[in-house]
Amino acid sequence: MSQSKHHPAEVLNIWAMSNSWFKILVTVLTSADLEGGKVRNMSNAGFSWKLADHPKLPKGKTIALIVLDGWGEANPDKYNCIHVAETPTMDSFKKGAPERWRLVRAHGTAVGLPTEDDMGNSEVGHNALGAGRIFSQGAKLVDSALASGKIYSGEGFKYIKESFDTGTLHLIGLLSDGGVHSRLDQLQLLLKGASENGAKRIRVHILTDGRDVLDGSSVGFVETLENDLSKLREKGIDAQIASGGGRMYVTMDRYENDWSVVKRGWDAQVLGEAPHKFRSAVEAVKKLREEHKVNDQYLPPFVIVDESGKAVGPIVDGDAVVTINFRADRMVMLAKALEYEDFDKFDRVRYPKIRYAGMLQYDGELKLPSQYLVSPPEIDRTSGEYLVHNGVRTFACSETVKFGHVTFFWNGNRSGYFSPEMEEYVEIPSDSGITFNVKPKMKALEIGEKARDMILSGKFHQVRVNLPNSDMVGHTGDIEATVVACKAADEAVKMIIDAIEQVGGIYVVTADHGNAEDMVKRNKKGEPLLKDGDIQILTSHTLQPVPIAIGGPGLAPGVRFRNDVPDGGLANVAATVINLHGFEAPSDYETTLIEVVDK
Repeated sequence: MSQSKHHPAEVLNIWAMSNSWFKILVTVLTSADLEGGKVRNMSNAGFSWKLADHPKLPKGKTIALIVLDGWGEANPDKYNCIHVAETPTMDSFKKGAPERWRLVRAHGTAVGLPTEDDMGNSEVGHNALGAGRIFSQGAKLVDSALASGKIYSGEGFKYIKESFDTGTLHLIGLLSDGGVHSRLDQLQLLLKGASENGAKRIRVHILTDGRDVLDGSSVGFVETLENDLSKLREKGIDAQIASGGGRMYVTMDRYENDWSVVKRGWDAQVLGEAPHKFRSAVEAVKKLREEHKVNDQYLPPFVIVDESGKAVGPIVDGDAVVTINFRADRMVMLAKALEYEDFDKFDRVRYPKIRYAGMLQYDGELKLPSQYLVSPPEIDRTSGEYLVHNGVRTFACSETVKFGHVTFFWNGNRSGYFSPEMEEYVEIPSDSGITFNVKPKMKALEIGEKARDMILSGKFHQVRVNLPNSDMVGHTGDIEATVVACKAADEAVKMIIDAIEQVGGIYVVTADHGNAEDMVKRNKKGEPLLKDGDIQILTSHTLQPVPIAIGGPGLAPGVRFRNDVPDGGLANVAATVINLHGFEAPSDYETTLIEVVDK
């Protein structure tokens, strides 16, 4: 049995190992007495996990739940890599029984984001898929806290404010209006609010995007930020950009895939050291893009220096630091480096005594960071937890880059197992040190093989996987490689479906958001945008709906998608899957997508 190494309850476990009385107390308070379906703990007294039997659907069928990451539905053309690719398995679902294939919403309010202009992403998508309800998500929570001013009265802001009189406030994060990890307007409001609430010296450490927004847009974002900082300086606030680098090369690694990415950021942000030094960030971005022939995502690290060549903003003892991203996955590694005294992933050279807070808490299980400006959504009673309490044995698997999505995010931002006896999670290591278009098949076939073996073993009632190819390769902007990636994902689906056929099971195939189905930026008429005669490649997620297909020999006669849930979204999938396991979904879950009609 292999469990994730990326979200263990490290701090709690280390402390508990040396405090046996605490271990006993934790066991007493968190163990669930399942007799009669009752969970007897302090927070859920009298609550029952017991699900009612579905009146028409049987229990005990093996269900393969497949999430194709970044697989949306769009008009067919040469920039739709899913259309161009050979995908006979997915095509057969779409062309088969129309009552067993449909589209669902995977962006905007359907996944808890503020507006319909907000692209979905893997985190909120898997939250919705697993939770069965729509929770306000990072961007929306931050918007609310900034609009109301509540952010400045919270414990997190009070904590960092202690450093304002004598220290510097450092803001680190993605400079972008993509709305996936951060938003420029939120940074602008935070700069204004922090200065009005006592910050006298501010340094911003920028990470350029080019992934969720157009490549090259970094220059405009930096110019906007520089203008805002200039206005703060006119008011007597010492505010400057201190360092920078591209998001995929500096700081924003995830799942401990490549610590050297975080180290490059640490050296620039904390030590004030980088191979490139400039007097202004605009100059830095323009020259590095041109001279190194790299896009915004892979900009090398740089520091801003004064007239004497000294870095203007290294992080030192007594300073305050805020990581401004609201999305968790690409901030956890930096958060560990900033917060853990016994950190050993790379030589930090210097570990400053600072007051650090995240925009949100990035890992609820690790309580990381311990201080944060905005409280995260409290996602409880996820479908996975319900199913475990009702005897459904579950297996989950993906490769490193999406393993946390099919486990941690699926389970409501919770690390580890609900029940080690009822669950098994397996991570297949992703290739490190390369961009995903170099090996676009990624580990799709390995994931498919593992899922197939688990289905045929008969050990599990649900086998849940994420196939990352269409998303991760789509993000590179390499159209030819993305076509290969989509084909590989389809082949993995076929492998899993064949196993379901052998055991008389059921399949549910869906996606978490769009990406590979549209790889070009378009005008309002839907026509590809050109720049200097070349098309503008789209590397971000999309606003497109995603498919969901059901089938398999174990699907009861008369099961079909309902016609009265036209605006169904990812959150409706949980109730659907619970039904297919033979149970009624909790009454407050988003309604099921299926019905059973008499044949």
